[in-house]
Amino acid sequence: MAKICAITKKGSIIGGGYSNRTRATKFNPTGKKRKYPNLQKKKVFVPELNKSVIIEVSTKGMRTMKKNGVYPTLLKAGLVKAR
Repeated sequence: MAKICAITKKGSIIGGGYSNRTRATKFNPTGKKRKYPNLQKKKVFVPELNKSVIIEVSTKGMRTMKKNGVYPTLLKAGLVKAR
């Protein structure tokens, strides 16, 4: 399974790492490092469908579900079908 949030569609990014000592002295890159979103496997209950759904969602996606409601958020993301 890809490391992508089901709601926000966030994926991994590649970032370079430099220590402050390297910046101060000479050019000596430490290499690239892949950074992943904070994904959590979550079981959420959708009252409109009267069933539970297991999704892999980032913590920002969880906040979105809490703010806008579970069903509208999952519907917008295309994870559940409209009744």
